[in-house]
Amino acid sequence: MRKKARYAGLLLVFLPLSWIVAQTRPDALVEYRNRNYERAVEICMNEIRDNRSNLEAHVVACWSLIQLGRYEEARTYGLEGRNISRYDPRIIEILGEVSYFQGQNGEALQYFQEYINLSPERGRIETVYYYIGEIYIRLGRFRHADIALSTAVHYIPGNAAWWARLAYARESAGDFQEAVAAYEQALSLNPQLSDARRGLDRSRQALLRR
Repeated sequence: MRKKARYAGLLLVFLPLSWIVAQTRPDALVEYRNRNYERAVEICMNEIRDNRSNLEAHVVACWSLIQLGRYEEARTYGLEGRNISRYDPRIIEILGEVSYFQGQNGEALQYFQEYINLSPERGRIETVYYYIGEIYIRLGRFRHADIALSTAVHYIPGNAAWWARLAYARESAGDFQEAVAAYEQALSLNPQLSDARRGLDRSRQALLRR
């Protein structure tokens, strides 16, 4: 037993200092996943001060800043991240989200389309299609919204809120039968969605008036 303890002590002595530091360094991604967004930002800012070309720190900082609603700061660090890696899909998606939340619809669509081209089947593709659908609803282009939101629920069929938004796009386009089906799907997933219940009633009434 004493020999094992001595061996462990010797091993620690010969371990590289960088490895020991890595074990004690705070992890911004862990803090982000635990929803400690302020702490994640703080860690990332320290890492960026140490190394301005640290792409991962820029990415996690932006994710956290978006969650905190600090969109202009997220844009600043997103653009810095893009200067580090021009075609990193995470940075492109971040800039799309920031533009979406700031109401810059055309710019958001450009970023999201670029993201789809770069990362068509992975990452946050379902969320990107959801945001695209919401932008088209804002613009009154409801059939385009239908296509985007249909794609979003294809990737995540269990999201009741997204089904309700798809139904609303269809209702707004005058496709009441399809709207009824989507509202019913939303309510089957979450019977508490009052907007979906009202939308279902409106769409059924519209069908009766035809």
